[in-house]
Amino acid sequence: MGTNTRLMWILAGFFFLADAIYIAWSLLVSADPASGQAPRIEWVGAISIGLSGLLATLIAFYLGRTYSSQGGELPEDRLDALIDDGEAEQGHFSPWSWWPIVLAAAAATTVLGLAIGPWISFIGVAILLISVVGWVYEYYRGYFAR
Repeated sequence: MGTNTRLMWILAGFFFLADAIYIAWSLLVSADPASGQAPRIEWVGAISIGLSGLLATLIAFYLGRTYSSQGGELPEDRLDALIDDGEAEQGHFSPWSWWPIVLAAAAATTVLGLAIGPWISFIGVAILLISVVGWVYEYYRGYFAR
């Protein structure tokens, strides 16, 4: 994961450098002394390249924080690791939960409403909110309550 972090920082630097070059280039190309027009920035490309750099920065920051919080390399990242090294508990998973399926259907209904008709999105958002609450609180009620 450390390599991924370094690669994302390099990619972020590349995008920010490319954004600066793009802005300078657009100012240079748009300057026309014959017509008396002032140089201007082409905003769509400048903003999209800058946001790409920002996205790479966010991913690099997240990967760096995750890498430092896990205490170094995981067994999956080491070439000399054995299968038994990674057999510890990796997290919590509820194989009986239906809420992720309901949540996916609600998200699909919301996006479908954006494509077809806005009234469908209201139904999708309502089901989406119910399914998020149900998924978060599924361990506070019923058979698996704590």
